[in-house]
Amino acid sequence: MAAKNTKKTDLSSLDDAALASRIAAEKADLQRSTFSHAIAAIENPMSLRVQRRGIAQLLTEQTARKNKA
Repeated sequence: MAAKNTKKTDLSSLDDAALASRIAAEKADLQRSTFSHAIAAIENPMSLRVQRRGIAQLLTEQTARKNKA
């Protein structure tokens, strides 16, 4: 859940490979959290929403870079 307090300037400073690896890591973390929540309730279920929104921010930055090029 590293993308919780990420600012747009932080994302723009990442290169394409680092952005792609961060997206993959965040998606894997979300999947683990979702499975954990399905088995037993997690302490803060709102963290799933925060994780999804963080991934969306990363994907938005990636799409913006593709459209710019």
